[in-house]
Amino acid sequence: MMFMSKSRIKSSKKNFNPQILAFCCNWCSYAGADLAGVSRFQYPPNIRIIRVMCSGRVDPSFILKAINDGVDGVLITGCHIGDCHYISGNEHTKERFENLFEIIIKQIGLNSDRIRLEWVSASEGRRFADLITEFTKRIKKLGPLKKQNNSNIE
Repeated sequence: MMFMSKSRIKSSKKNFNPQILAFCCNWCSYAGADLAGVSRFQYPPNIRIIRVMCSGRVDPSFILKAINDGVDGVLITGCHIGDCHYISGNEHTKERFENLFEIIIKQIGLNSDRIRLEWVSASEGRRFADLITEFTKRIKKLGPLKKQNNSNIE
């Protein structure tokens, strides 16, 4: 077994580049991400975006699968409440997200800061960039997700 000094552990945490997966709704959040890009707002490049037609389409199993596959953080973004292009998809997302935390995340012992739900409109490119920057910093502070040996998340 290899032992690391405290300074070496800090150094390895500092050089850690988290893998972050973002589910963005097509109509608002993905457009906000696009606006951030065309406006040349700077944010960390270690995010991978999956565009979904509605945040309501993001099943909790997608999040658990991403975590099981080694993603360090998951971000779900959608239209602001009341602005969903599919009427109530984001309200459905909010309910699912709350249930995900109450039932699943606590049971598997995952730090709840690794999963986040946010509302970003198409005109909020700056907000999108700031959100990614802040979320990446939070995940860096938590360090890499240590996969548990008995993890059976599928």
